[in-house]
Amino acid sequence: MRPTHPPRRRRPWWRTASAHLPLIIVAMITLFPFFVMLVISVQPGQAIDLPRSLWPQSWDFSEFGRLLSRGEMTTWIINTAIYAVVSVVLVLALASMAAYAFAKLSFPGRNVVFLVMVAMLMVPYHLTLIPKFILISELGGLNTHWGLILPTIANVQALFLMRQFIAGIPNELIEAARIDGAGELRIFWQIILPQTKPILATLGVFVFLWHWNDFLWPLVANTASAKYTLTVGLSSLNEEQTSLAVTMAGALITFVPIFIIFLIMQRYFVRGVTMSGIK
Repeated sequence: MRPTHPPRRRRPWWRTASAHLPLIIVAMITLFPFFVMLVISVQPGQAIDLPRSLWPQSWDFSEFGRLLSRGEMTTWIINTAIYAVVSVVLVLALASMAAYAFAKLSFPGRNVVFLVMVAMLMVPYHLTLIPKFILISELGGLNTHWGLILPTIANVQALFLMRQFIAGIPNELIEAARIDGAGELRIFWQIILPQTKPILATLGVFVFLWHWNDFLWPLVANTASAKYTLTVGLSSLNEEQTSLAVTMAGALITFVPIFIIFLIMQRYFVRGVTMSGIK
């Protein structure tokens, strides 16, 4: 006879609600600034008087249509998408291959080279702007997509996190593949990469956010309006003395794509943060 187990008692609804209440409060506090942005953007030409203006009598989305109908706005969106998507692919490809070499391959000076690269994280980002600008200028990469992307694909943070994750993969899997005659490229492609999907998804979200919201380097590398990214383009709108509603509408247009990507990748993102120990 199978052992009988006492039926599990269902938790009272108020306990479940009380457990989720702090999360709901934090979520509302986090989303409140975006709600304010939306409220301001749908009240063009009206004086904003908080908190009374948080509940508008009418919702006018004309500023969104006016922004999207501008040809330069479409160009900025395309430029930003190219900058973010291509950078994600190249950063993940280079970081994963380099991380596999540092974590599982033996070669002279491996630890020294890795420590030197990690030490680069202590160099302030702003100190590298002038050397990068001079180098890209000499190569003729100003106001080009490749000149914008090239200096950002060597991401030491991505390399470090990938290396830490790959180091936890059992060596027995790699040794078994080598005994079967698999080369290093095949081992990397068929064994390492499938194991790193969670951290790849996590880093993909991070790198996409970094590049989508990047402002300083695109501002330095691009001087032509046709090559602006969204952040630089929206900043240039302030020089035209546009209304606050237009600025908030542009900020929301910038926010929506990264919010959708986060929702789509949320399952992998949470798993990758848990398994890699990202703080």
